[in-house]
Amino acid sequence: QVQVVESGGGLVQAGGSLRLSCVASGISLSISDVGWYRQVPERQREVVATISRRGSSDYADFVKGRFTISRDNAKNTVALRMNSLKPEDTAVYYCEIEEYRFGIRSPSYWGPGTQVTVSS
Repeated sequence: QVQVVESGGGLVQAGGSLRLSCVASGISLSISDVGWYRQVPERQREVVATISRRGSSDYADFVKGRFTISRDNAKNTVALRMNSLKPEDTAVYYCEIEEYRFGIRSPSYWGPGTQVTVSS
């Protein structure tokens, strides 16, 4: 059974930092594409950062230079380091995982999300 859990959210002042973690069980992040997404009420979920199973990362323009995605295969976790936070970064942040085993992509697995609130 696959379980995905995000943690590390909270309330922070503008300019501050947070580190989100995505912990997975029942699935191997070392052979997975992993993405961090965020969503605010009444708006579509949007991609924030991704890291491929080959280790390449990509970022949405609105977080480039501020956020860093990383993976720890030994701990089976993916982290999102968020610096220079802005009030507009306030959202629920989700982790999405797609495992590639024998060249076959698994269904997407999502965690329940973690709330990030940035005060001005």
